[in-house]
Amino acid sequence: MGRARQNSAVVARLRILSGLILALYVLIHLINHSLGLLSIAAMESMRKLVHPFWSNPLALSLLYGSLVLHFLLALWSLYQRHNLRLAGWEATQLTLGLLTVPLIAVHAVSTRGAFELFGIEPNYERVVTALWSNPAQSFRQVLATLVIWGHFVVGIHFWLRVKSGYPRALPYLYPAAILLPLLALLGFLRSGLSIGTRMADDPTWIDTQFEPFRLLGDKERAFLGDLDTRIVGVFVALLLVTLLAREARRLLRKRFASYRLTYGDTRSFVAHSGTTMLEGIRAAGISHASVCGGRGRCTTCRVRVVSGLELLDVPNETESVALSKINAPADVRLACQVRPKSDVQVVPLLPATTTARTARRIGGVEGHEQQVAILFLDLRHSTALAERLLPYDVVYLLNQFFAEMSAGLSATNGHYAQFNGDGLMALYGLDTDLRTACQQSIHGAAEMMRRLDGLNRVVRQDVGETLRMGIGIHSGEAIVGRMGPPQSPIVSAIGDNVNVAARLESLSKTFDCGLVVSQVTVERSGLDLSNCPIREASLKGRRESIPVYTVQDSTQLIGIFTAAESLA
Repeated sequence: MGRARQNSAVVARLRILSGLILALYVLIHLINHSLGLLSIAAMESMRKLVHPFWSNPLALSLLYGSLVLHFLLALWSLYQRHNLRLAGWEATQLTLGLLTVPLIAVHAVSTRGAFELFGIEPNYERVVTALWSNPAQSFRQVLATLVIWGHFVVGIHFWLRVKSGYPRALPYLYPAAILLPLLALLGFLRSGLSIGTRMADDPTWIDTQFEPFRLLGDKERAFLGDLDTRIVGVFVALLLVTLLAREARRLLRKRFASYRLTYGDTRSFVAHSGTTMLEGIRAAGISHASVCGGRGRCTTCRVRVVSGLELLDVPNETESVALSKINAPADVRLACQVRPKSDVQVVPLLPATTTARTARRIGGVEGHEQQVAILFLDLRHSTALAERLLPYDVVYLLNQFFAEMSAGLSATNGHYAQFNGDGLMALYGLDTDLRTACQQSIHGAAEMMRRLDGLNRVVRQDVGETLRMGIGIHSGEAIVGRMGPPQSPIVSAIGDNVNVAARLESLSKTFDCGLVVSQVTVERSGLDLSNCPIREASLKGRRESIPVYTVQDSTQLIGIFTAAESLA
């Protein structure tokens, strides 16, 4: 199992590479058909130009090898699926791919097969004559063109749609995706009408075109005539073997191995061992985001592992590359790549309706649980200041105030997380343990209060005003991550402990002090605030009050300031 997971990246690359080689052949082929709008001679000229390339042993090996490999990888992918609950586009791509072999078998044998086995040149006059003289075969060829092109377009679209530059290319790719097969079919129609005229004018035309086949021996003709049936037979046999093998595996695993997957807080179900989380989630009938279809090309299926993380295999190369692009924490995994062997609980991180456009967008709530210290600061009586002073004086004061507060944060390893006009929110502990974070947050409050005292000495002289502020500090677990509008997301935090810190800042008005810090934060910091009074704080929305320390001004923190500075 572990080796198979490590090889999944190689399998994905081989699938893409073989598909691109086949896509190149199809593109050239359809462009060649499109020249039928000019003449059969134009089609034949391009064929003679590209035929030597594809007949080269290296190119021929790549083409046939890609065809066989792409088909076998499709069967392998089908075998690996533990259920056939597919997204609409996945079912379409799979169905179109499987229809390709029976639709092109006759054409491939009569053209490429006849050339490789008996040296019969597949020129356009002979090929178009064969198709145009047989309406059933003409219809099959038209259908094959649409099926192959549809499989190609769906595959390319869902490979590229998670790429950042793809939306800019769509206005050019859409017309090409429609026009190329249309021009190819019109080219075939135009050349067919030309051949039909020749057949009407020359009764010996068909016999002349098929003469190389009549010159073959009876055994050769019989072998060539039965070859397409054999190819389709092998295809059907391999498909049936694949379906039977996956059903046998499903029954064995259902009987002997399974794991319980808890999805969110309310849903729990049993999945078969060997299945990915995504397969198990879909088998349970739960909608879950997966823009790339579970191929590890995007991160929209990502989940946070609440329990059972230590028992999961380490991320394979495909998963590691994808997660590194979003700087995902260790407890975030791709549901399409993880194959649990024991019970696991996960929480989805993106809505099931996530689209490729949403997947590329930066912003929105996306984070991880982390122990932090949260500091809220608010400038007091800012509205009254705005009423008494000229607008430019207000701007000057605010700029000076926030410059000093920002410097205080930087000096104490605080992270600016939010701005609300006359206040801010800061986080401590993004890159430290909780004890250090609590020490630094109290140090930060002391530094900002000290800087405000210095600023006030200047402000009194300039505008005759004194600035006051209130600070609230609390600590604990919060969801930390990139949040906000797509154009300018910031690292911030949400959660109950963040709300508590905000309410402690509001209580600084009630207690008429400069700082309110929860007792639990002081205890976690290991600092001595015994010279500051302890009060019981009743918080809105909470039944129980919490003990807090209240600090009147920076002079009360002088005793701990030096100690905090040495620990920072």
